[in-house]
Amino acid sequence: MKRRDDIRNIAIIAHVDHGKTTLVNEMLKQSDTLDEHTHIEDRAMDTNAIERERGITILSKNTAVKYGDRQINILDTPGHADFGGEVERIMRMVDGVLLVVDAFEGTMPQTRFVLKKALEQHLTPIVVINKIDRPGARPSEVVDEVLDLFIALGADEDQLDFPIVYTSALNGTSSYSADPADQKHTMKPLFDTIVKTIPAPVDNSEEPLQFQVALLDYNDFVGRVGIGRIFRGKIKVGDNVTVMKLDGSTKNFRVTKLFGFFGLKRLEINEAKAGDLIAVSGMEDIFVGETVTDPAHQEALPLLRIDEPTLQMTFRTNDSPFAGREGKFVTSRQLEQRLKAELHTDVSLRVDDTDDPGAWVVSGRGELHLSILIETLRREGYELQASRPEVIYKEVDGKLCEPFESVQIDTPDEYTGSIIDSLSQRKAEMQNMETTDNGQTRLTFLAPSRGLIGYSTDFLSMTRGYGIMNHTFSKYLPVIKKWNPGRRNGALVSINSGKVTTYAIMGVEHRGTVFVDPGLDVYEGMIVGQNSRENDISVNITRGKNLTNVRAAGSDDMAKIKTPTHLTLEESLEFINEDEYCEITPKHVRLRKQILSTNEREKDAKRRKTSAKKK
Repeated sequence: MKRRDDIRNIAIIAHVDHGKTTLVNEMLKQSDTLDEHTHIEDRAMDTNAIERERGITILSKNTAVKYGDRQINILDTPGHADFGGEVERIMRMVDGVLLVVDAFEGTMPQTRFVLKKALEQHLTPIVVINKIDRPGARPSEVVDEVLDLFIALGADEDQLDFPIVYTSALNGTSSYSADPADQKHTMKPLFDTIVKTIPAPVDNSEEPLQFQVALLDYNDFVGRVGIGRIFRGKIKVGDNVTVMKLDGSTKNFRVTKLFGFFGLKRLEINEAKAGDLIAVSGMEDIFVGETVTDPAHQEALPLLRIDEPTLQMTFRTNDSPFAGREGKFVTSRQLEQRLKAELHTDVSLRVDDTDDPGAWVVSGRGELHLSILIETLRREGYELQASRPEVIYKEVDGKLCEPFESVQIDTPDEYTGSIIDSLSQRKAEMQNMETTDNGQTRLTFLAPSRGLIGYSTDFLSMTRGYGIMNHTFSKYLPVIKKWNPGRRNGALVSINSGKVTTYAIMGVEHRGTVFVDPGLDVYEGMIVGQNSRENDISVNITRGKNLTNVRAAGSDDMAKIKTPTHLTLEESLEFINEDEYCEITPKHVRLRKQILSTNEREKDAKRRKTSAKKK
C-alpha cells in the first residue's frame, strides 16, 4: 500500500491544565515552521478569550508543524467532556494520538473519556509525561497508571506497546528517560517518535474524491467553511463536486476556496490530495459528517456520531425593569438569530422553539457547555435571561431514565468524610476509595447529573479550594423518584427599586448572605442574597437612615458591613430555583424571581398550596 511519508496527522489529548497547549507552542518554536521574527504568544492555540481566561480548550484547532521535509498536522482536542462531540469527530481525521499526562497528577477522568474515543478508532498512541520537573513528580507510577487505563479501556496489544517521551513543555526540554536530570533543551525525541511511530496516511490520490467534514467554521466573507480530511482522491479550486447529505439526498457545488494549515495560520491553496487536512468553502449548507465526492463516484463515508445533549435550559429575552440599559442586542429576533447562528458551528447544541416567541429551550452537553455559550453572548453585547439547568430525561426499554455521571475527586484526607456525606445526600454511590502516602484521597462515585448541578460551589467551600473534582457522562439509569435536589435555602428578595444602602444591608445581613454592594441599582423581585433558612424573605435593601437635626447625614458612611458575596455566572446558574431566572447583561449577572411583584408572588404561592392540598 502506497503511503505519503511527507505527512503525519495526530490529535493531542490531555486533561485541563496538563500542559497540552504549552507543549504545542514549544513544538512550533523548535520546528522549522516559523521564521525567527515570528512571535508566538503563550497558549497560542487557545484563540478564544474565554479559553485563555479559564485555561481550557473548547474548540479544536489545527496547527501544522514543519519537521525536516515532513509536515506534522496537530489537532488540539477539547479536554472537557462537555465538548465530547467534537472529540469523536477529530479522531476520524487522524492516524495517531499524543496523550499528555501530568507527571504528578496522573490520569484523570476527562483524559479517560477522550482516550477511549481514540482507542475505539484503533489509533496509534504516544504517551508524553509532561511537567517532569514538577516537585512531587512520580513518572514511573504515572506510567503504570496509564498502562492500567489503557487495559481498562480495552486497548489492543499494539496500542499497549506505546512509546514514552518525558518532557517539561514550559522549559522546552524532553528526553526518553524518566530522570529529570537527563532533560535536554530540544523537542527532537518527541518529533522523532511521532515520525517513527505514527503511520503515514495512505496515498490513494489517483482514486475518486472522498472528503468528510468533521468540523465547521463560519466566515463573513466566504460563508460556511467545512474542515476535514481527504480520505481519497484530490480536490482543486474550481472543481465541481457532489455533497452527500445526511438525509441521503445529494447537492452539487463548485469549490470556491481551499485552505491548508501552516503553523497557526490558514493559508489559501489551489490543490490538496489524500491525507491532507483542509478547509473548503463554497457550500453554504454543508453539515458535519457529510461526504464531498466526485460527481461520477458518489460513495458516502460512514456517518459521524454526535453526542446527545444531557442538559437543557430555557433562554428568554430580557424583560426585567433594567432591560436594554447595557446590551446592544436585546430583541427576541436578534437573540434567536444569534442562537441559530451558533448551530452553524456547534453540532452538540440544540435550540428548540417554545410556545412563547421570546423563549427557546437550549440543550447542551453539560453546565460548562451552556455557561460558555452564555458568557460568549454577553461578551458580544446580548442581554438574556436563563432558567435553572435541567437534565434531559430519556426513555430506555420503556423506563424513564436520567443521566448519571462518573465523578472522580482528589482531596486532602481530612475532607473525605464531609464529601462522602454531601454526595450521598445527592444520591451518589461510592465506587472506589484510594489513599496515597502524601495525605491525599481519591474517591470515585456514580452520581445522577441532577445531583451535581450546583455541587461544585459547595465542594470548593467544603474542601477550602484544595479539592479537585472531575465528572464525565457515564450512562442513563432509571429516574430516582420523590427527590428534588434544588437549593434548600430561601432567597432574600428586594421589595422595591432603588439604590442599595449600607444602612439597609446592616439590617438584613444577620438573616443570611448578601450578594449586592452598596450603591448598586436593584428592582422589586430581584434576589439580593441567600436566606439562612428555607423560606424566602422580602427585604427592603434600599432603606436610608431617617435623618434628624441631631444625626449628621455623614454618619452612615462610617457603618461597617461584611463584604458581600459575588457569584460568578456558573454559581448564579447553579443557585437559582425553578421559580427564578438569571438575568445576564454585558456588565451584570443578576438573580430575580420569575414573578417580580411581591403581592403577585404571595398570591401565586397561596394558589399552589391550595392546589397541592386538593391533590
